[in-house]
Amino acid sequence: MIWALLAVPLALLTLPGTLELFVLTFGWLVPGRGISGPAAGPVRRLSAVIPAHDERENVQTTLRDLLACERPRIEGTETEVELLVVADNCTDETAELARAVASEAPDGFRITVVERQHATERGKGYALDHAFKLCLAREDDQRPDAFLIVDADTKAHDRLLSATTEAFTQGAEALQVPYHSGDPDASTRARLQHLALLCFNHLRPKSREALGASVGILGNGFGLRASLLKRVPYTAASIVEDLEYHINLVRAGSRVRFVPETQVSADAPPNAAGAETQRSRWEGGRFRMLADHAPGLAAEVLRGRLRLAEPLFELLLLPLAFHVLLLLPLLALPYALTQLYAAAALTLVGTHVLAGIFACGGTLKDLGALALAPFYVGWKLLMLPKILAAAARSAAWSRTERN
Repeated sequence: MIWALLAVPLALLTLPGTLELFVLTFGWLVPGRGISGPAAGPVRRLSAVIPAHDERENVQTTLRDLLACERPRIEGTETEVELLVVADNCTDETAELARAVASEAPDGFRITVVERQHATERGKGYALDHAFKLCLAREDDQRPDAFLIVDADTKAHDRLLSATTEAFTQGAEALQVPYHSGDPDASTRARLQHLALLCFNHLRPKSREALGASVGILGNGFGLRASLLKRVPYTAASIVEDLEYHINLVRAGSRVRFVPETQVSADAPPNAAGAETQRSRWEGGRFRMLADHAPGLAAEVLRGRLRLAEPLFELLLLPLAFHVLLLLPLLALPYALTQLYAAAALTLVGTHVLAGIFACGGTLKDLGALALAPFYVGWKLLMLPKILAAAARSAAWSRTERN
């Protein structure tokens, strides 16, 4: 009986995450119906917003990548595309280097560079809010109909602009494209990150889209209608502002759609310090959102707002490494019922990763990386103090070092 008293509460703690993982592992098998919604008018002007903090090494490459994209064409008319660089609290030549590319813009494209400095409001959320407010304050004939957010170290698929514009025209008021690793062969760490992103940034949104849920915002490669930003301003300022804003969107009755016809990618951090900074920010921020928003979301679900169940269960599903670390003790505790549950739940974790490889363009190299999963889980365990520090309410946004 004493083992049951230990094992059952731990099993109940992991159960919501296991249920969510089951849905996200198999939801993509449900036939999708495509994007459709109330007519919102064509996108005549698209602004691709590029927040950039000390990105001198990357900003020109990203701009040229976007300039090489297929220009959107709606109802026989080509869309005007603005690449808006927000040089945010920069201490290098990011702004000057971005302006130097302006002369390379082909017909229908233009590059705008704005510089922002603020002593205390630092981070991507503030940079995006600044850009949106500037654009929405323009005259009617200059105001964008929609925005696409692209990080300053991004490699863009050649249909990024055209596919997202088409999705807006078909009725999406918010959208997300797959966000992959740009250099999976660079190192073992890069291959493991690629495997993780296949599951988190492609399989999960694909399953949510098939099931009619809001797919989430991944921070890079997401889009918003100007009309939506007027209704739900971008006030998210945490270190995971994308997750925070998505919760705000779903609470406001909106839904983010998935656009798998294109994608964005970014190279993995090239060293351990960069990887630790990035993971600490991502996962510490999620723990902060869990503490701040899960109780309120649960209360609203109990009051009948069932559309909030998916963002709630998304928060309750911990990063897979920590989900596994909670399940392993259940497997060891000598109580048959919870041992059976733990074995099934751990099998589901493996199935989820295999589904990500199979359904989202993975290769045999990704399959081989599964052998390194125990080392990855151990690395996450060693990082736990940094992740918990990043979960503090006072934690500041920090740039991931890539060079």
